[in-house]
Amino acid sequence: MKQTTVPSGRFAFDRKAFAEGLRDGVPIGLGYFAVSVSLGIAARHAGMTPLQGLVASWTTTASAGEHAVFTSMIAQATYLEIAIITLIANARYLLMSCALSQRMAVDMPFWHRFIIGFHVTDEIFGVTIARPGHLVPSYSYGTMCTAVPPWAIGTAVGIMLGNALPARIVSALSVALYGMFLAIIIPPSRKSRIVAGLVIASFALSFIAGRLPVISALSGGTRTIILTVLLSAAAAILFPVHNDQTEGGEAA
Repeated sequence: MKQTTVPSGRFAFDRKAFAEGLRDGVPIGLGYFAVSVSLGIAARHAGMTPLQGLVASWTTTASAGEHAVFTSMIAQATYLEIAIITLIANARYLLMSCALSQRMAVDMPFWHRFIIGFHVTDEIFGVTIARPGHLVPSYSYGTMCTAVPPWAIGTAVGIMLGNALPARIVSALSVALYGMFLAIIIPPSRKSRIVAGLVIASFALSFIAGRLPVISALSGGTRTIILTVLLSAAAAILFPVHNDQTEGGEAA
C-alpha cells in the first residue's frame, strides 16, 4: 500500500474520533479486566505485589507474553530465558505494527507512531484496522484510555484476590473476550465475502494446526504468526486491493 502525505492538521486532536475510540474501547476494557484478573492470580504465585502487577500490565499489555513471564518466574527461569519466551509470545505484534504502519500518513510524527505502537494489542489492532482511510491518532488514544487501564487494574485486583474466586467464575468472565473478538470480525465479514471466507479459513487452519504432529508442538503465538503470514500472502495475491480503493475506505 502506497503511503501518502496528508495535511498536518490531520494530527491535531479530533474530539469526534477520540469519543469513538472511547466508545469502542469500553467492551475491550471489560474483556481485558475479566482476563487480567486470572492473570493476576498467576502473578501472585510468582511473588508479585499488586503495585508490581499494575506496573507490569500497564507497561506490557500482552496476555500471552505476561503469562509466559509469570510462569517463567515461578519456574525460576533466567533473564535470558524470560526474554526469549517473551519475544516468541509477542512476535505477532510485529506483524500488526507493520499492518498499522501502512495505514499511517507518511508524515505522521514519530511520537504518535511510538505511542500507538507501544499499545498494540490484538483487540485494539482489530478495531483500528477496521476503520477506513488513514489511521487517526485521536481514535487510537481514545481506545487506549478505556482499554488499557482495566487490564492493568484487573491484574492488581487478581493479585489481591489470589485464589479467593472459584476457577469456574474466572473462566466464565473470560468468555467476554471471545465475544469481543466476534464483534470485531462479524461486521466486516458481512460486508465482504472475501473477508468472511478468510475468517472461516483462519478458523479451520488454526484448528488443524493445533493438531498436526510438528506444528502443534509450536507455541500458540508462533502458530498464529505462521498462519497470519500464509493467509495474508494468499489474500494479497488472490484478492489485491488497489490504492484508490484503500484510500477511499472501500474493503475488498
